Amino acid sequence: MDKSLKQMQENVDTYIGQFKEGYFSPLAMLARMSEEVGELAREVNHFYGEKPKKSEEEANTMEQEMGDILFVLICFANSLNIDLEEAFDLVMKKFEVRDKDRWTRKEGEEMTHE
Repeated sequence: MDKSLKQMQENVDTYIGQFKEGYFSPLAMLARMSEEVGELAREVNHFYGEKPKKSEEEANTMEQEMGDILFVLICFANSLNIDLEEAFDLVMKKFEVRDKDRWTRKEGEEMTHE
């Protein structure tokens, strides 16, 4: 099922809203985000790098780690009342203006964000 960022933010807010503790502090969120990015880095290193997993290590997937990062990012955004769709639109506009001639475009390709 396709979900918008707004729907994902609402789902996470409903989930977190059932607990008295609510969202963690911004510093705790950043620490948790760093932890999850580290776990993704470890998975990438196992899959693409020179460090294979030990046989007793659990087989996490990059998909699972990216999902964890997305969940924490949504929690972080919700805790600071940031609309991720608006944040995404802002960053896409920035890239379309600042970096519009930075990369070599494919023949006939020009993307504009809507």
